[in-house]
Amino acid sequence: MLLPFDELPEEFHNDAVKKYYDILITKKRSIIVKRIFDIAVSVLFIIILLIPIIILALAVKLTSKGPVLYKQVRVTTYNREFKILKFRTMVENADKIGALVTSEGDSRITKVGHFLRKYRLDELPQVFNVLKGDMSFVGTRPEVPKYVKRYTPVMYATLLMPAGITSLASIKFKNEDKMLGASTNIDDDYINIILPKKMHYNILYIKSFGFKNDLYLMGKTFKEVLFH
Repeated sequence: MLLPFDELPEEFHNDAVKKYYDILITKKRSIIVKRIFDIAVSVLFIIILLIPIIILALAVKLTSKGPVLYKQVRVTTYNREFKILKFRTMVENADKIGALVTSEGDSRITKVGHFLRKYRLDELPQVFNVLKGDMSFVGTRPEVPKYVKRYTPVMYATLLMPAGITSLASIKFKNEDKMLGASTNIDDDYINIILPKKMHYNILYIKSFGFKNDLYLMGKTFKEVLFH
């Protein structure tokens, strides 16, 4: 459920966010259905995917040094920080020896990591984030605090709802690493070029939010992963 507007963090108190808050406040039922769906489907996925998750965990552990899971601080609803869960696809301590986003041909990505990323299998552990309530199946992909600090006022509207595993922006920018492949300053190009474009689609999602649209985006994501 949405908090009363005057109880939101200070950075949300602007006219741009209020515009989208007023849209969401009329969709309370859809927000409740969204959370019930997230709980039910995440439990179902955990049961069905338990064995594949174990197999992938062993593949990560046996082929490269480091932990099975990669935990990184990200930002979700109301600018709250949480630790996102992923299968580790890069060498140990990769975030200390390079940018926080990856580009095509990034030497830090392991062989198993390339396979996991191609089919987005590295994101399977995020079903536990969804069950906990830090994330939803559909919503703005969570950014690291460093990038959130560069948000414009309207971008905070995307934090009125939980971060998501997939989104329209995720589909549109599925080849983000290739877009950054020729960059000489990945962080700056991501913040100044990629992020604003992704936020355009994230804002559209807030504007047109509905449970049916969530189901459509989940189906489109499944199709993109399997056939592209």
